[in-house]
Amino acid sequence: MNDTIAAPATAPGRGGIGVIRVSGPDTPELAVAMIGVLPQPRVATFSRFLDDDGATLDSGIALYFEAPASFTGEHVLELQGHGGPVIQDLLMQRLIRLGARHAEAGEFSKRAYLNGKIDLAQAEAIVDLISAETRETARSAVRSLEGGFSDQVTQIEERLRLLRVYCEAAIDFPEEDVDWLAEPEVAGQLSDIVNQVLLLRESGREGALLRDGITMVLLGAPNVGKSSLLNLLTQRDSAIVSETPGTTRDVIREQVSIDGIPVTLLDTAGLRHGAEPLEAEGIRRALKEAEMADIVLEVRDDVGPGSESEGARRGGSRVRVLNKIDLTGAAPGRPASSCDVDVCLSARTGAGIDILKQVIRERLGVGESGGGFLARRRHLDALEESHAALVRGQACLQQGSGELLCEELSLAHESLGRITGKFDSEDLLGAIFSEFCIGK
Repeated sequence: MNDTIAAPATAPGRGGIGVIRVSGPDTPELAVAMIGVLPQPRVATFSRFLDDDGATLDSGIALYFEAPASFTGEHVLELQGHGGPVIQDLLMQRLIRLGARHAEAGEFSKRAYLNGKIDLAQAEAIVDLISAETRETARSAVRSLEGGFSDQVTQIEERLRLLRVYCEAAIDFPEEDVDWLAEPEVAGQLSDIVNQVLLLRESGREGALLRDGITMVLLGAPNVGKSSLLNLLTQRDSAIVSETPGTTRDVIREQVSIDGIPVTLLDTAGLRHGAEPLEAEGIRRALKEAEMADIVLEVRDDVGPGSESEGARRGGSRVRVLNKIDLTGAAPGRPASSCDVDVCLSARTGAGIDILKQVIRERLGVGESGGGFLARRRHLDALEESHAALVRGQACLQQGSGELLCEELSLAHESLGRITGKFDSEDLLGAIFSEFCIGK
């Protein structure tokens, strides 16, 4: 972190604007060499970007941020010129000759983290915001980037810290003829912290669904309307619809958003006995995909015999869909509780599709507003480890073992610290920031 780095901050290719970002201790000197003057901090300045001999390479806006009031916490210069790849390359070559080096992937954000401008969860939210595929995912990423997730973790950490101080003091002064750990406030505080971690883990699980998405498979007999339902959910003719049984042979994959949840939707071959070899291979693949799916939509139609398709009990959470109610006049929505169907709908008219989406959210355990922030698997693992340590701590408290209680509280605290980066190894930091693009 003693050198100065530079990299394009805009995507490769041609564009109206190309931004090059510079960060490090030598940034003021590089700015003077590049544009002839050090701009006033935080003031957009129209400038000529100069080559070694003073010739103009490009012209545009220069922005200078004086440390520590910058994204990275270092001196930062942004050159906002034209977006041609040749121009960007010439500017980068000039900066390298002046002493800067090419930034590694994620190095700007890594420096921001190491300089205390953002924590680790906020740094990861930058990547999630850039790669967001739905509006809800982007909003949740923004909330994480603004510190919503980190603030909740920090609040729990602070409560844990105070409880640890109390418990350690109770152990360090055994000559006092008072069992401080037997006080009801200790058990009450520990119980409150356990509940806070559980709530945070549940909210994080919802956010993980928004970030990672789910896999959902359409399964059922031939001609029950699986392909029509696929086309309805994707809002385009993704699959061929025909009255001829066995039209779909291979697995059709589509990426869709269902109420803000990214979904990989799979249409599969119709399940039936006695299929010829090619169709039988399609059925085998359908059952294999269903076994790995998060949700299986078991589709039947309201005009057939209504028998349960083979493989209907395979796979993840099962949602039983009764299609073609437009042919029978049945009401869309949820049928009576005694019925073995979850949703009645018409893939042809769209009646009942909103109820299907609602049922899917319920099966996933996602509320109407979705996750409040995005969470990664490592966040959920850390919350799970913290919760397990706290539960063990409750058992230690009941047994009157203060030393073991303090140890479990320490483990819980350390697990939470890994989320924001207070207890992270260099290897973990390298793995996280390697996901970033150059210039971030």
